[in-house]
Parts: sequence; C-alpha cells; structure tokens
Amino acid sequence: MKAAEVRALNPRLSPKLDVFLGGSDEVNAGRAEQCPSVAVATSSSVPMASEAEPDDAGGVATSVTGGPRTLGPPVAASRVTILPAAKVARLAADLPQDVTPTRVDFSLFVQIDRDLDPAAHDRAVAAVQRCATRARWKIDMASVEVPAGQVARLLEIPGVSYVEPGQSLRGPEPAVGSQTPPPERTARRVASESRRHRDGHDVLVGVIDVGGFDFAHPDFLDGDTTRWVSIWDQGGTTRPPPSSERDADREALAYGSEILAAHMNAAIAASTRRNMSATALEPQSQMAVASHGTHVASIAAGNRGVARRALLAGVLVALRPEDKEAASSFYDSTRIADAVDYLVDLAARLGRERHEDGSPLPLSVNISLGTNGHAHDTSSSMARWIDNALATRGRCVSVAAGNAGQTEPRFAEDRDWVKGRIHAGGTVQATSLRHELEWVVGGEDILDVSENELEIWYGPQDRFDVEVKPPGMPWLPKVSQGSKIRNQILENGTVLSVYNEAYHPANGLNRISVLLSPFFGEVAADGSRALGPIASGNWRVRLTGVVVRDGRFDAWIERDDPVRLPGTGKQWRYPSYFGPASYTDDRMISSLACADRLLSVANADLGLSAAHVTSSRGPTRDGRSKPDIAADGTRVVAARGFDSRSRWVEMTGTSMASPYVCGVAALMLGVSPWLTSAQIQGIMRSTSAPLPGQTFGWRNDTGFGVIDAEACLTRTREFADMHLAMLKDEKKRKAVP
Repeated sequence: MKAAEVRALNPRLSPKLDVFLGGSDEVNAGRAEQCPSVAVATSSSVPMASEAEPDDAGGVATSVTGGPRTLGPPVAASRVTILPAAKVARLAADLPQDVTPTRVDFSLFVQIDRDLDPAAHDRAVAAVQRCATRARWKIDMASVEVPAGQVARLLEIPGVSYVEPGQSLRGPEPAVGSQTPPPERTARRVASESRRHRDGHDVLVGVIDVGGFDFAHPDFLDGDTTRWVSIWDQGGTTRPPPSSERDADREALAYGSEILAAHMNAAIAASTRRNMSATALEPQSQMAVASHGTHVASIAAGNRGVARRALLAGVLVALRPEDKEAASSFYDSTRIADAVDYLVDLAARLGRERHEDGSPLPLSVNISLGTNGHAHDTSSSMARWIDNALATRGRCVSVAAGNAGQTEPRFAEDRDWVKGRIHAGGTVQATSLRHELEWVVGGEDILDVSENELEIWYGPQDRFDVEVKPPGMPWLPKVSQGSKIRNQILENGTVLSVYNEAYHPANGLNRISVLLSPFFGEVAADGSRALGPIASGNWRVRLTGVVVRDGRFDAWIERDDPVRLPGTGKQWRYPSYFGPASYTDDRMISSLACADRLLSVANADLGLSAAHVTSSRGPTRDGRSKPDIAADGTRVVAARGFDSRSRWVEMTGTSMASPYVCGVAALMLGVSPWLTSAQIQGIMRSTSAPLPGQTFGWRNDTGFGVIDAEACLTRTREFADMHLAMLKDEKKRKAVP
C-alpha cells in the first residue's frame, strides 16, 4: 500500500465534490447509493461522449451532450461481498482502468460574484446554464444539475467563485407513540383576533416533508373535497412535473409529479365506487403508514390544527432509498431550495387567481428536515437561499431545530445518545501545541458501510495542521493549509480524504474536512460488489497550531440515521460520533435552522416544564440566538396517514413543535399579510413565555421561551393597527393643500 500523497487543493472546489471528481465512475456508482448529491445513469441511458478530459488525478471525466437527462437505475450491486482489509488492498491495486461507461450527474450550488456588471453577469449566467441540464437562480447563486465532465468548465467561467454540492439531508426522527383518539377540536384553535385571522383563510401553508401526504384524511376534508391545492412529489412519476408554461424559470423544476386539487378530488369521488382508497387511485412515491408529512400538516393546518382554513400545499422530498437496488436520486438541500421556490411560485399563481390586484397569497412554510453540513452560520448556500426568499414581505419559514439533544444514556440499553454527540469544540492554546479529537466509527457488531464526514471550522487569523490516526495504524502524514489527501485507500480498507482549506469564500473562515468512505470495488458478473467497510474503532484527528491568535474551533459530524441494511447481518449505515472527551452538549442545532430570518423551533416538554431531552440546543457557531422559540412538541396527537382503521397517533420531536409555529405564523399573516419574516420573528420572541423558574433571557434549549399564540395574534393586531393609523395620517397630510 503506497503512502498517502499530500497535494495542493483547488480553493474554488468543495472537498466532497473534489473527492467524487477524483474517483472513477465505477466507484462513484457505488457512492451514489448513499450520497445525496450524485445520481448515476447506466450506459444504456447515457448519450455518447463527445470528449474526455483528464482530471488532476489522471482519471477521466466524461463530458456528454444530447437531450435531457434520463436517469436509469444506478450501477449498483444486488449483493455485496464484505472483504478483509488485506484483500481490499490487493484488489484496489488490481482494479481495471477500463470500466463500464456510466454517467455521473451532480446536484450543485454555483456561486457567482455579486458585483459583476450587468453584461458580465449575463455572460456568467448563460455560461453556467450551458453546462447544466437544469438551473434555477436566486440573485447571485444557482441550484444546478450538471454532468461530471462539466464541473471543470464551471470553474473556468469568469465570475464563478465557488462550486459545492448540496448538503446531505437527514430524515426526521420523531418518537412515534400510541394510536389514540383525535385531539379536541379546540386544542389548537387560537381564539385571539379570530375575526381578523379567520383561521388562516386566504393564506397558503406549505409543508416540505417526507413519508407522503394523506390528502383524503378527514382532517383535511372540506365536505367531499380536500383542502390541499397541490402536492409536488419530487420522486413521483404518475403525473407531469410542475408546468413551465406559467413561468419560464419553472423549467428548472421539471422533475417529479405535480398532483393538483382536481386530481385529488377526482380520486376522492371515485374511491367509493372503485372500492379503493383515494391515495391508491392518486398515488405518491412515498405513502408510509403514520407518515411524518401527514402528521406535520395536520398540526399546522388540519381541521383540528392551527390554521384550519388555510390552503395547503406539500412538497414530498425524496430521501435516500433503503432498497439498494432502487434507482439513485438526488435528495440533498438543493431539493429544499427547489421546494421553497415552488411554494413561492404557487403562492403567486394562487394570488393571481384569487385577488383582483394579483397580489400573492401570504405564505407560511414548515421544514422538518435537517443537516449538519457547513459552518452553522448564515453562510451556507441553503441558508442564503432561504434568507433571500424571505426578503419579500408576506413569507415565513419555520424549521425544526433537530432531535440531537441527548448526549447521555437515560437507561441501561439506551443508545440514543449516539445521535447527540455530533459537536466538538475547543481551543488550540498556542503555536506548536496540539488538540486531539476522538471520532468513533462503527462498533463490535456494526460494520459501517456509509460515508462519514467531519468538518472543523476555525478563524482566519489562525492556521492549523491536521493529522489523522486510523484505528490500529500510525499517524498519517500531516496536511498543512492549502493541501489535501484525496481517495487514499488505507491498509484497513477505508478510503480516506483530508482537506485543509483557507479562507472559505462563503464566510472567510478556515475549514478542515475529513471524509471516510467504504471501498467500492468493481461489480462482478453475478451482480455482487466487493465492499470494504469503514474500519471500526477510534479515529484520532490531531490539530497542531502553526499560527495561533485566537485558537478556537468547532467541529461537526455529518451523521447518518442508524439503518441496518436488509439481509446483510452486521452491515449498517450508522452514525459516527465524538468520544467522551471530545463532544460538547451545545451547538448541535441543525445547520438548516441557523439561517437568520427563519424561525428555528425547539421542542418543549410542557409536562416537565423543560426542553425535551432530545431537542437540539444552540447557539449557532457565530453565537447567534438560535433556536428562536419553543413550542409543545411532546406527545402531540395529529393525523395518522394512510391507515383507514386508525386515524390518529402521538409523536414527539421538534418536527411536531415547528408546524405549530408555522400555523401561528399563518394566522399572523392572515391579520397582516405585509409582515416580513423578521417582524414575525420579532413578535414571537417578544411575546414568548419563559418556562417556570426561567427568565426572559435567551436559553440555548428553548430560545426566548415557549410561543404564546394568543399574545402573538394580539400583538400582531396592535402592530397592524399602528401601521394603518400611520398610513391614514399620511394620507390626510397629503390631502391638505
């Protein structure tokens, strides 16, 4: 096994994307089974290559031309052979160079310089779109899909400053309780200012979620019709995608299925005659019993929810397929960006249909998905995308803070603490001093076959070297700032990549990235794939101060949800975590919930007068007060989807707290449609109620306190009346000669 090679890195290319560009298409086909920003087409669905370009590792990136992208099933194994590390090393040395042609596509965010003159801006936009199979823009940033061979061309475009893949999305992790009778009809009704908010009438509530939306559940029916106006199923195939006829830019959303109210109501009307459920007649790609999306929508805007007369729209995000033979699909944060834009466009279209002046409907959106990637500040592409969308009045986004709050076991067999040990922080005290992090992967009965990623962020005034010590191996060569180790196959079978970046273009900070990948060998004739799991045990990551003026750093693990792969014994996608001496019990809030203007929501256990033990705590890396607010998310009863025999179920999590806040925001927009997201945030913070024994100050577990819906609506009405009085006075003054 050759020694790890340390080389210079490209400062305009994100580490994860560089790792993929440095691997063969055959290896990336295996990675695509679990990596959200990559999709693979088989040779039968790949256009002929027009040219091939060597990358800086000597590999070949295939550039393709031709019609629209058609993804076939990934080049994936139906069976996996776990190999000993020594055999993995021999196999890696003998891998054939000529592999079956495949097409690797990436889902990316592309950043262009904001201060380009108009002509240069237009040229940069046009050049990006020529490389992409689809693109959608938000000011100076694009969400694009591009073939692998076009990535190098993106970086050659004048005005393009940085290219990075979307961040991994984790599915929500509520604790599902017992089936139960329905909640009282008045349980979530907000009586204050009801004549003004009208239970959210003429407001659009958007839910971006997973599991499917049971549009025919009694909690969403108005007589014999549904209150859902549309469902965009991003993984669907049964209906055409969102139409591009209404807006040329909507061509970028031309994937999945858009199920409209007319389709849903026709299915409801035919369900009795056909003796089939309406959702079976109008299916979605996900229809899980007790689906998360149905439960969340029920809390926010069901008939027993908060905004019970609001219009409902859903975006069903495709997450990682559990079936290894399922087709690879993008399921990263670029899909959230698309979802937000779809709902904004929908609010505008409905406004043109319903309002004489054509003004958009007010929009309140809930997102209960999370990610730990990036710097946990406002600089990530996803955070900036949402904040840009919220710069317009009449919009609000609520995001669940996450369920990574537990860091210690509550009873003997409790393993949920693994999910909480995702953040580490510390200080390198001086030049030449060291700080070590313990990173635990897998276990005695667990073979981790998932990607593992660790990011360390620290100030630009400092400079650190980084070294990695795999379990049972010596320290590997140090990686100084501006350098990388890419796709090094270790003796233990793990594929290691280490990047030490300076002055990240999004925030000017320094970042160290360590990526551990399983070894994906070639696919044999019988359909099996040679696979070497991540080496189990304690990985050590050592920081050494080269220049130390401040020395502080924060580290996060982009973790998996624990899933045993079916029929594989000890193979898992399993969350790695920081060891006892490294982790901290703060700053584990989802990076998606760190955006400035959205509402970051914690879970309050009102029965215990405390934050729920699983609720993720703040603050952000840059010290901002997130979460903003807490709401009751403990043992919340709402609709149980896709089960005609049992209609209601309890769930616990920040996913249940966030839609309550989303519903309250919808009522506030019903009273005052011109409110900005910042104003909604301010009103909620100023009217919140501290839990018993707490003060009005911000806390890292419950924010500024538990939301007081009645007080929110009262204060909104007062604020709106003040605004109207000011406008009347101004009009009178102008009328006086």
